[in-house]
Formats: sequence, C-alpha cells, structure tokens
Amino acid sequence: MINRFLPILVMLAGLLVLWYLAVAPMNLRGGLDYAERQGAAVTPATASARRDANLLILLVQNRQFIGYAYALERPALPTPNQVLGEFWKTTGAMVMRGRAWSKRSLIYHGWLTMKTTLFGFALGGVIGMFGAIAMVYSRVAAMSLMPWAIISQTIPIVALAPMIIVLSGQLGIESREVPKAIISAYLCFFPVLVGMIKGLRAPEDSQLDLLKTYNATGLASFLKLRLPASAPFLFTSLKIGIAAALVGTIVGELPTGAISGLGARLLIGDQFGTPLAIWSALLAAAILAGALVTLIDMLQKIVLNRMGMYR
Repeated sequence: MINRFLPILVMLAGLLVLWYLAVAPMNLRGGLDYAERQGAAVTPATASARRDANLLILLVQNRQFIGYAYALERPALPTPNQVLGEFWKTTGAMVMRGRAWSKRSLIYHGWLTMKTTLFGFALGGVIGMFGAIAMVYSRVAAMSLMPWAIISQTIPIVALAPMIIVLSGQLGIESREVPKAIISAYLCFFPVLVGMIKGLRAPEDSQLDLLKTYNATGLASFLKLRLPASAPFLFTSLKIGIAAALVGTIVGELPTGAISGLGARLLIGDQFGTPLAIWSALLAAAILAGALVTLIDMLQKIVLNRMGMYR
C-alpha cells in the first residue's frame, strides 16, 4: 500500500514546494505595496518604479519583506493553505452551520455542476457508443462520419459554446441546463467514440472466423465477442470522457450568465477580483473530477471482474 501511494505523495510534496516558492515572486509587488502602506521603507520607493523594475532585483533588494507576499488578502497567487482555508469556509464550515445548500456553498454549486455533467456525459457516451458501432459495422458510416467527428474537435469550445446557447434560445429551449449539457456532451463523445471503435475492432480475425464456423449471427458475434472485448477500452475512454464532460459543463456555465455552478463561481470570482474564490472553485472542480473518475474506475473493476478480465 505504501509503495503504491509513495510516488504520488512525493510528486504532491514537490508540487507544493514549487507552489510555495512561486508565491513570493508572483505576489512580491503587491506585498511591497502593502509593506509601504504599513510605513516600511521599500526599494524602489514608488509603485510605478517597482512595476518597471526587474523581479529578481526586487527580490534581492527587498528580501526582508518577502513575508508580506504570503500574507495578502487578494494575492495574485494564493498559498495552498489560503486556498484550503477558503475551500473549508465554503464547504465544511457551511455544513457545520447547517448551510450546505446555501448559494455561498461550493457543495451547492458543485452539485448543480455535477448534475449537468452527468447528463452531458450520458448523452455524449450514448452518441459515442452508437456512433462507434455504426462505424465498425458500416464502411460508409466510417468514411462519412469519422472525418466530421475529427473536425468537430478542432473547433474551440469557447467559440462554439455561445453559438449553442444562442441556437438553443432560437429553438425555444428556455432551460439553461440543456445547452450546458450539449456542450458537455460535445467534449465527451469523441474519446468514447475512439475508444469504443478500438475496442470493437480488438477481436482477431481468427476469433471472428471461429464464430462464423458456429454459424453465429451478427448480433451474437457482437454480444459475445465484440462487446466484451471492447469493455476495457470503453471504460478507459469513459474516464477521459467524464473529465471532459465536467470541463464542458464549466465552460458552458461561463457564457450563459449563470449565477450557480462552479463555472459561475469562477466567473464571479474573476469579476469581483477575489482570487481565493477562483482557486477554491478550481479545487472543488478537481475534487469532483477525481471523484467521478474514481467512480468509473470502481465500476470498471466490478464489471471486468464479473467478466473474468480483471486481476
């Protein structure tokens, strides 16, 4: 168990060290401004001169004031403990006060984002799986649909999202959840499509020929050979797909004018200049993504174990 998690812990510790080291240069100018307001004599003496000065020189000349860079209320780059403190204030502290579903709680916003993510994931997953089946069994479908599927992934989602929202409004779709789910499904379907195609084509020719000697129908070959062989590939692509679906939901929340959801919290934090709110929402999104991927991984182990494929 220790050997399994030790590399992860070492990598995490290294990232935290780099994060803490990056805080000083990122927040130095703000820290020097704060120190000046407290009556300290900083070098250079004016804020405009400090903005034009080389950052390395500023660090050397004002090394005694580096601590101020770690104590700003609105830092450009908050420290990990500041992010965790803000995250606790908007999650655990809310639960302890009985306000878990308050609109200031990340639990509430995370729940709304998760619902849309799951809806988009289901939609994108179904489209990806049925598209893969069509392409594997029909050469015409493969030649006509696959190029469009590839081209669709070259369009920046930030450009496509407003178009989907406008089109949904033109079609009379008043719900804000539907366009967000469509954007989520748009990012989700492609990895599922590619993984499912790879899995359905995994059986060897000799295996397919064996079923033909038993006079197996196309449906029987699909259910007894192609579909079971695709399961490992499918679950791997589903893990990628659900993470992509979450990204799509968050991106979809930005141009919709939503006031709820993790994407909305990111936008509001940026508009009001509260970096801690942005970073705590990012942490919540990362935790949610990890939980969803872990859920798919657990489902994979159960299914593959029942199929005799997991060891």
